[in-house]
Amino acid sequence: MIIYPKEHFRKVEQITIEFLRQNEIKALILDVDNTLIDYQRNLSQSIINWAEKMKEKGIKLYILSNTNQKDKVAEVAEQLNIPYENFAKKPMKTGFFNVQKKLGENPENIGVVGDQIFTDILGGNRCNMYTILVDPIHEKDFWYTAWKRPIENKIKNRYKKNQQKKEKS
Repeated sequence: MIIYPKEHFRKVEQITIEFLRQNEIKALILDVDNTLIDYQRNLSQSIINWAEKMKEKGIKLYILSNTNQKDKVAEVAEQLNIPYENFAKKPMKTGFFNVQKKLGENPENIGVVGDQIFTDILGGNRCNMYTILVDPIHEKDFWYTAWKRPIENKIKNRYKKNQQKKEKS
């Protein structure tokens, strides 16, 4: 289903090199808000360390954010020392395809990591990329995201039930 991720982790730092290699993922497109930083723009040292490890192992990282606050995205990108694009208009395909060209990878070798089904997961799936849903860092959301969370939570619950059925069979 186009709104289901290929994989789900509680947090970004749980995505391992081994997992990426098993799934032939060579690059990750990362969301910012509530994926890498919380509502107060805090970027944890564990995410900085995770990003360094990914880059050391040859995984390309790129930030793709819907926010129009360029300074916020630029600050995170600078701390992680990776390129970025803001105001991406996800789930539209344009931003994903622009980043794909810059990364120089096939869509099936690119993972899309984000906390929202209707932007990150839907957009990545529409572009035939490997989608990875993470839980939001914090329950506090911007108003334009908060209204979607109850719907997304129902979809997540259905997804988890489907995954449990697959594991049993």
